[in-house]
Amino acid sequence: MHNKVVYRIARGLRRAGCVVLRFNFRGVNLSDGVYDSGVGELEDARACLTQVRERYPELPFTLAGFSFGSRVALRLACGGVGARRVIAVGFPTIYQDHEYLDHCTVPRIFAQSTHDQYGPVDQLRPFVEALPEPRRLILIEARDHFFDGGLEQLEAAVFRLGAGAGEP
Repeated sequence: MHNKVVYRIARGLRRAGCVVLRFNFRGVNLSDGVYDSGVGELEDARACLTQVRERYPELPFTLAGFSFGSRVALRLACGGVGARRVIAVGFPTIYQDHEYLDHCTVPRIFAQSTHDQYGPVDQLRPFVEALPEPRRLILIEARDHFFDGGLEQLEAAVFRLGAGAGEP
């Protein structure tokens, strides 16, 4: 939740006028629980979304996540929760379980560092291009997975997406 990339995603969305909730998955920092291979973490995200939706039931919403969190956000969005779009930042290509994306109709936006060691562009580009529409890949010139040298550009891209510009 206090990661510099997560912070910049949240700040870009807030600047665009979005209500933002950041949270830690189970077992991260001081949160209770232990890592659950994405199963429990999906339920963590679903519980947080429920809380936000109860407080702001009329607002359209975007899901976003970074790295492992991008996988969770995609799973949640593609599970039919009514998201307007999902922004997957720093999507790791090492995981091979992508079937949840095969029939997903939620607009999926992948924002990736040009030098992401966990999601290299040469692996991510064909992956994204093979997905059904609507989908989009935004490349941010940066030195690594954590967008070193590109955090401002990432935040600006997220701001534009949150403001409704750049719809896929």
